[in-house]
Amino acid sequence: MAIGTNLPFEGRADGALVDAALERLAVEGLKVLLVSTYRVTEAWPDPADPPFTNAVALLHAGGRSAQGVLDTLLRVERAFGRRRGAPNAPRTLDLDLLDLDGIIVNATGLVLPHPGIARRRFVLEPLGEICPGWIHPVLRLSAADLLGRLSGAV
Repeated sequence: MAIGTNLPFEGRADGALVDAALERLAVEGLKVLLVSTYRVTEAWPDPADPPFTNAVALLHAGGRSAQGVLDTLLRVERAFGRRRGAPNAPRTLDLDLLDLDGIIVNATGLVLPHPGIARRRFVLEPLGEICPGWIHPVLRLSAADLLGRLSGAV
């Protein structure tokens, strides 16, 4: 799972907000197994927006389906004040399901692996940090291989 934030919520911001969200995921039954180093990255596509604090976490889904995990992530986002508006707008919390045991899903509202994973440095770097053996289920490339194909800062 990728996690990002660039707006405060109830007095928490940046790493403190990420910490609180990870704690909430555990309460919701998604056990946090590993968390990457937190990274501060420029907002995209508008670098004038506040910078993001990003990380990737490895979760134990506890037997939940991909839709069940996604539903939990969306519920936690809402609990942290997430309001969906314009794409890529500043937000209190963004939780993205990246992969679930290598399954491939292409359904309305749920695509696995996450369709943006191969283009996002802010996801690939921390993913490679905590799961160096991860292989993209469709492209059959590691996070390091995908990172090597990127140009630019996103």
